[in-house]
Amino acid sequence: MEFVTSRGELRALYRQPGDNAVRKEMRALDHHAKGFLKRSPFVLIGSSDGNGNADVTPKGDRPGFVAVLDDTTIAIPDRPGNNRLDTLENIVANPAVGLIFLIPGMDETLRINGEARITVDQGLRETLAAEGKLPATVIVVAIKAVYMHCAKAFMRSQLWRPESWPERASLPTLGQILKDQLALSESADATDRWLADAYAQSMW
Repeated sequence: MEFVTSRGELRALYRQPGDNAVRKEMRALDHHAKGFLKRSPFVLIGSSDGNGNADVTPKGDRPGFVAVLDDTTIAIPDRPGNNRLDTLENIVANPAVGLIFLIPGMDETLRINGEARITVDQGLRETLAAEGKLPATVIVVAIKAVYMHCAKAFMRSQLWRPESWPERASLPTLGQILKDQLALSESADATDRWLADAYAQSMW
């Protein structure tokens, strides 16, 4: 198997991007981007520790959970999770992040690239509280690039079309997966019940 090893070699395999694809990249949020963020309940955060170890983490909450602080700054509350802190530890080591925001049913996405920092600012945490609970920390992103991304990936995958979805019952539960992967002594049903309880008690 041969691999591409240079930018020039890579570029030779593709056409040059169109003018609109280049010019659509902005340095600050406009009213369309702000409107998208207001309606988005879900974001994927790409990060790296700077040593070749990368991660993509999902963050989700009610639409508009990501706050616009100003035209070039957004804030993402960190809700309870598994405490691995993959994204947060990466940010401490390397602030560069890439974000993809989704709106259910919409094939286009909003992409933001920038530099992130972690804060425990009390006022900001109070502003981003949910169900009376403050986030442990907040990820503040200074925007370097923001632009809309075309729909082709979602159109090809038919992600939002229920008729293309597999029957959930045909897929293993997380309890079944964890029992196999971790060689758990508990039954898959017991693990699923534990997960359901954990979700119910620590959503925010």
